[in-house]
Amino acid sequence: MDDLKKVTVQILNAFTENDKGGNPAGVVLDADALSHEDKLEIAQKVGLSETAFVSGSKTADFKLDFYTPTKQIAHCGHATIAAFSYLKQLGKLEGNTSSKETIDGNRKIEIQGDLAFMEQLAPSYVNPSEKEEEILKSLGLIKTDLLPNAPLKVVNTGNSFLLIAVKDVKTLEAITPHFDAIENISEAYDLIGYYVFTIDASAEIDATTRMFAPRYGILEEAGTGMAAGPLASYLHDVLQLKKTTFKIQQGKYMSPPSSSAIEVQLQIENETITGLMAGGKGVVAGELEVKI
Repeated sequence: MDDLKKVTVQILNAFTENDKGGNPAGVVLDADALSHEDKLEIAQKVGLSETAFVSGSKTADFKLDFYTPTKQIAHCGHATIAAFSYLKQLGKLEGNTSSKETIDGNRKIEIQGDLAFMEQLAPSYVNPSEKEEEILKSLGLIKTDLLPNAPLKVVNTGNSFLLIAVKDVKTLEAITPHFDAIENISEAYDLIGYYVFTIDASAEIDATTRMFAPRYGILEEAGTGMAAGPLASYLHDVLQLKKTTFKIQQGKYMSPPSSSAIEVQLQIENETITGLMAGGKGVVAGELEVKI
């Protein structure tokens, strides 16, 4: 027992809506000495959808490694927002721009007031129509539940998500996910998960969403910044909502509800998305001490 190492984990709610709700993430600073196995064990013991481990970097301001309770992933939106919000609050950021090194390359970070934004790539699209019937069954949906003229798309701005547009909030709320089927389809398309949404929302937001990622040990998540980027791209490119800033709500219809607010700012050149920034606010919720 004397050989156990104590690790302090900060818990921050990222993408809070009016400082409430949001998606909790673990943040571990000064993680340079932790091994892959250490990080996975800590993430499992923290038990949140993702934990971010912050260490030194030779190519960016900070190196971030992201772990779910089951595996390492390349990027995580809400854990990035949590980490950089916390670093800003500690006075460890100089100015309003920063950067993160990840296992998938470096990304820019911007601080805009109380909000932290992370860079994502230009979107790429894959058509999963050959599995449409299987996908609908995995959510307990039928074809008439979908928004007309809104085809299913796998969208990637750093991670792949399956975008599914349903016709209204009532349909979104009534979804019955079949997690084994969702996991199988997620494996087939190398997805983080499903991002189901409706534009039948309030006047203040562009879409409200639910995210299911059983392949990564996440049944439903309250705020997913890496999925909000693909959704904003889909709204712009597929649904032809020609604007550059999108406000996306998530988590309102999960059980229990934890409403999150994500803002996505598209970078457009010659009517083409060349990149984007997705962000929100992180609020400290507590602290854990984990022994490994």
